[in-house]
Amino acid sequence: MAENFYEMYLEEMGGIAPLTGQEKPELLKETAKGNAGARNRLVEGSLRHVLNLAAEYEGRELPMSDIVQEANTALMLAAIEYDGSEEWDSLLARRVREAVELALEEQKAEAEIEETMAARVNVLQTVSQMLARELGREATLQELAAKMKMTEDEIKDIMKLALDALTVNGEGQAFVDTEDDTDSSNPIKDGWSMEEL
Repeated sequence: MAENFYEMYLEEMGGIAPLTGQEKPELLKETAKGNAGARNRLVEGSLRHVLNLAAEYEGRELPMSDIVQEANTALMLAAIEYDGSEEWDSLLARRVREAVELALEEQKAEAEIEETMAARVNVLQTVSQMLARELGREATLQELAAKMKMTEDEIKDIMKLALDALTVNGEGQAFVDTEDDTDSSNPIKDGWSMEEL
């Protein structure tokens, strides 16, 4: 898929001429003065170079299409920022790497949060089932909070997360990754409803 993306992207850029050695200094001089036409040509003439910089991040947390999009946004911002005080290629490489690395960090952080919340949903479902067996009825919010050593609001947040996931995927299994799927609980069937939240 990455190869297809590259091929399509390179095909799109086929009609755009890369910067020539003679053209580049003049464009940089005019861009530094604020010439919008020169800046636009500098951006389009730098697209292939930016694609090469983005290729260093292939196989990371984001698909290449997102990485290239971040890199191209950084290219446009670098062209606006360029005032001649820093060498263009150095400024461009730094801005592209900063933008892509930030996007990758954000993606990784989001994935970790999702993983943590998924684990909490699974634990709450397990505790809920256990308490239901012990008590012979569904546990109250207060009982669940006490058992999990959490506040009632935290328990409500986890329940809402599970119910939101069920609503989105339309199934009775949200975030459940148990070895024995036959015993997996369904929070809606187990008495979790939006009314009590």
